[in-house]
Amino acid sequence: MLYVLAVIAAVMMGRRVSLWRAGRPMQVDWLKGIQALPKRYLVDVHHVVGRDPFTARMHALTAGGLLAGSGLLLLAPLAGGFRLYWALIALLFAAMLAGGAMVRKRRTPKPARLSGGRFNMLPLLLIGYAAGCFLVALDAASGGWLWLLAWPGLWLAAAGGMGLVLQLDRGPMRHAFAGALHLVAHPRPGRFEGRRETALAPLDLEAPRLGVETPADFTWNRLLGFDACIQCGRCEVACPAFAAGQPLNPKKLIQDLAATIVPGGTNAAYAGSPYPHARAVAGVGGPQQAIIGREAMIHPDTLWSCTTCRACVEECPMMIEHVDAIISLRRHETLECGAVPEKAAPALAELRYADDAQGRPLVARTDFAAGVPLPLISARGEADILLWLGEGAYDMRHGRSLRALLKLLHLAKVDFAVLGPEEKDCGDLARRLGDEATFQRLAGDNIATLARYRFRRILTADPHALHTLRNEYPAFGGHYDVVHHAALLDELVAAGHLAPGALALADVTYHDPCYLGRYNGEVEAPRRLLDRLGLNRVEMERHGKRSMCCGGGGGAPLSDIEGETRIPDIRMGQAAATGAGIVAVACPQCTAMLEGVTGERPEVRDISELVLMAVEAAASPADNRAARQPEPVA
Repeated sequence: MLYVLAVIAAVMMGRRVSLWRAGRPMQVDWLKGIQALPKRYLVDVHHVVGRDPFTARMHALTAGGLLAGSGLLLLAPLAGGFRLYWALIALLFAAMLAGGAMVRKRRTPKPARLSGGRFNMLPLLLIGYAAGCFLVALDAASGGWLWLLAWPGLWLAAAGGMGLVLQLDRGPMRHAFAGALHLVAHPRPGRFEGRRETALAPLDLEAPRLGVETPADFTWNRLLGFDACIQCGRCEVACPAFAAGQPLNPKKLIQDLAATIVPGGTNAAYAGSPYPHARAVAGVGGPQQAIIGREAMIHPDTLWSCTTCRACVEECPMMIEHVDAIISLRRHETLECGAVPEKAAPALAELRYADDAQGRPLVARTDFAAGVPLPLISARGEADILLWLGEGAYDMRHGRSLRALLKLLHLAKVDFAVLGPEEKDCGDLARRLGDEATFQRLAGDNIATLARYRFRRILTADPHALHTLRNEYPAFGGHYDVVHHAALLDELVAAGHLAPGALALADVTYHDPCYLGRYNGEVEAPRRLLDRLGLNRVEMERHGKRSMCCGGGGGAPLSDIEGETRIPDIRMGQAAATGAGIVAVACPQCTAMLEGVTGERPEVRDISELVLMAVEAAASPADNRAARQPEPVA
């Protein structure tokens, strides 16, 4: 019986493989991937699954019992009538039976984030297959004394097993096969090797088609990744756009993309949460059909609702790359169709022709300094630290934060300089909005400018610029040691170059910027710095690498897709729930979004402003700072 099921399973899996082959070629190191599979599955996947202990135990019992029990059952003819062997099989299927019961319990009543439809049958099929195999193995372990249980067990196992096998093509069990293969052929293998692989892959601007229009434009292992989704809904719960009632649900997005792989595909079978305030679309697709459009599978507003915060990616136990798919689709919409949101079009035009999203003169970038000495690197050709000012320098509010940073650098006697009028936009906005051509031009210009000067590190107070310079410029020849201002200030205080006093302020909660915490893994330095100021720090429920987005990334303020509420209002509500009087921020976008929240709310302060307050509070005529011999900054 099991061999028949194995043959049917092979046929089902073969049909799915043939669909993935419609994608573009991609070289995969199969040997390395297969060797790494146990670690990727048992460590990396279960690191995410383990955030929900009940689900982790459920998954371990169900998947472990199914795979190990079925594997030993296939080898049973080699073991003959060895009773201990059959007892082990019975034990494994007993574990699977317990796991199946837990699957049933988790869905009774069904949480909103879990899908229904075919998934409603899954617990019964798992329980039926496990119970049947358990009875057969138990009979064999007893030497045939329980044959009255073995026969009904055989039929129960056959029915449950057939039901599971038939779901390998388009049902929930598709995840079991596609998920394992996805881990082997993952498009970002560095994620499993301790690297934070968050940079977007460069686009070949000479390619006959720019970006992704149809499923066939994705590489085959990207199509495979869509089929790895188990519809657990963790991405749905984490998505700020979904929470704000915008027409985006990452789970449904991936399911829509998976549906387009099939010729004549439709999203009618999807039984999970829809896109909030979904825009009307035909809901049909195929390997060679356009994915985006009213007559296609996905509405453009769904695409432009994303803030690129990667919360969905962080929460996905199968390591699916939602944001990569969204940016690939945006690239085609922008570069091939010129179909960008209305408010984004002028900003992209200014970036193309003026090197600034609002067309401001580059020479005005340093106006914020307002008398604070701001040395230009062009005057001497080198500096220990090159301060990258970023787009926030034009903003009066962020200019206040930058002036605090400048004063601290002078107090710490840091050798620094700026590019001044030579600094162009880093290209982050253009790239997230799909304008890869403008991004690559800006990157090339900035890299050429930086090559003219000598410096040890680049410092920036903008996590978006930090990510672009640190992680995305290397693909174009720009390799730099880039540090965020919170991390450098933490170093300066630790080394004694700055001597802050304790601040007697209200409780402080720290908001993690997505491009600093999730994209670059920097969550400890800002907290250490706040603790050094003697502040009482309280955490929001969502913090660190699982923090919630402020709504300012991915060009979302320019896309301006309507929802039920605003993302920053939700985030500020989470901050207010801590009872803190101050929200410490470390990003100009976060500052702008959170300070835009109206009504009674905590005060928003950049971390550099708090450090300057503490340093100035500690200063007195009795200070003998000149005699202090601090250690050099590492």
